[in-house]
Amino acid sequence: MAPIKTLSAIALLCTAAHWAQAVELSGVKLDDTMELKGNKLVLNGAGIRYKAVFKVYVAGLYLGKKASSSEEVLAQPGVKHMSVTMLRDIDASELGKLFYRGVQDNMPKEEFSKVVPGLLRMSQMFSDYKNLKSGDSFTIDWLPGAGTIISIKGKPYGEPFKEPEFFNAMLRIWLGPNPADWKLKDALLGKPG
Repeated sequence: MAPIKTLSAIALLCTAAHWAQAVELSGVKLDDTMELKGNKLVLNGAGIRYKAVFKVYVAGLYLGKKASSSEEVLAQPGVKHMSVTMLRDIDASELGKLFYRGVQDNMPKEEFSKVVPGLLRMSQMFSDYKNLKSGDSFTIDWLPGAGTIISIKGKPYGEPFKEPEFFNAMLRIWLGPNPADWKLKDALLGKPG
């Protein structure tokens, strides 16, 4: 019979191994850690965006360290990464318009006016793609010193958005007071669903 300490150690290792595994949601795998421009990031949370009963996309938020509130995420310095993988085909220009509205619904008017030029550019970016198909993905990265970089289907699109408030404005779509999906907000903040 194994001593209690040994059993406890085995149980702890099994639990740690369980948490070190990638998360899989609707066939989309998200690693528990990633590296971006030499910075190690941890998966803060991941979830599925629903529209009525339909699954629209899987989103994952990576940060330098875990955060459990929107305020902590927005205030956290350093590199940040948001990934979105489509679960259904969608009109990309419509998605750009929804993002614009999502930012507008989650910011005070005086702050919103500062990010309008970037939002218009981002909406045009999605319009240029016409459609995003199931399995297509895009990422939104914050790189201090460079800005916000949006990559669609793995390719950076255009110049970085230099305004520091632009990345947080984008995150507010999911983490603001009027998020696109409340369950997804909780999931991105690592709260059990």
